Amino acid sequence: MIAVEDLEVILGTFKLTIPYLEIGSGEYLVVMGPSGVGKTVFLYTLAGFLKPSKGRIVVDGADVTLKPPEERGFALIPQNYALFPHMTVYENVAYGLKVRGVDEGVIRRKVEEFAEILEIKSLLDRKPGQLSGGEQQRVALARALIIEPKLLLLDEPTASLDPRLRAKAREFLKDLHRRLGFTAIHVTHNLAEAVLLGDRVAYIEGGELRAVMRPEEFISSVWARPYVEEVRPLLRIMQGSK
Repeated sequence: MIAVEDLEVILGTFKLTIPYLEIGSGEYLVVMGPSGVGKTVFLYTLAGFLKPSKGRIVVDGADVTLKPPEERGFALIPQNYALFPHMTVYENVAYGLKVRGVDEGVIRRKVEEFAEILEIKSLLDRKPGQLSGGEQQRVALARALIIEPKLLLLDEPTASLDPRLRAKAREFLKDLHRRLGFTAIHVTHNLAEAVLLGDRVAYIEGGELRAVMRPEEFISSVWARPYVEEVRPLLRIMQGSK
């Protein structure tokens, strides 16, 4: 379990406040809100790249607030996926295990395993510049998940994809989580994405966590009203999508 307690992050004149948030093991939590309200700041604080002015981040009872990113056991996928352009897909996926000193034979077996799961076996010899946006996303997911992170952090992972690929990527993420059961926090400003993917939705507005609720509750709440038109076609089938 991961708990965020009385967290406050100050960047210049901007302040993000998270009074309390708990993420259960295997939960897929979607963090939603308008642009510029602190969603990405929250992710980067969890990852250890930003330091809070107060509060705690607790993982399985251990305080990791002041630990560097590499000691938290988390994996972050930024919006641009941050693949190494000079490395092949195989080398990108293997990177996290390699820097941890894992045996080459184990690395090879794990890369093949995750390449199969992420459907990228045919891409292992290519460079990121030779891949589509959807393929790059899957490589980034493989690189993140292969280290078996305690928490996967996704910063608007479908934002750079065209609408057709975006819908496909959402379904892929949903199926992947169902199969692997990893714990994730997924940032978006898209209500359809939150409804389709989230076990719960955490809503941030004005630099403060305002609500945490299940998707079917959130979509009927005051916080969702500005976004409801975009998911109106889903309303009749929402119960069957979970």
